[in-house]
Amino acid sequence: MPKIVINRERCKGCERCNDACPQKILAMSKEMNAKGYTFAKVKDESRCIGCRLCAITCPDVAIEVFIDGTQYEFFAY
Repeated sequence: MPKIVINRERCKGCERCNDACPQKILAMSKEMNAKGYTFAKVKDESRCIGCRLCAITCPDVAIEVFIDGTQYEFFAY
């Protein structure tokens, strides 16, 4: 099963990941990070299909997706 890891301090709450997810498993938290932004969170990871669209569309590179223990990197920063 895929595992989604969101770096809450990197996320600025643009909601692009929410729009990109075909399963609609992401939502915005009511909490704020240190920069004062609400951040994305996973609300139902069991429905994740591992498409990695959330990670691809994130402009802040705040989302990592692990599938069967393998981390897929899209950007080499």
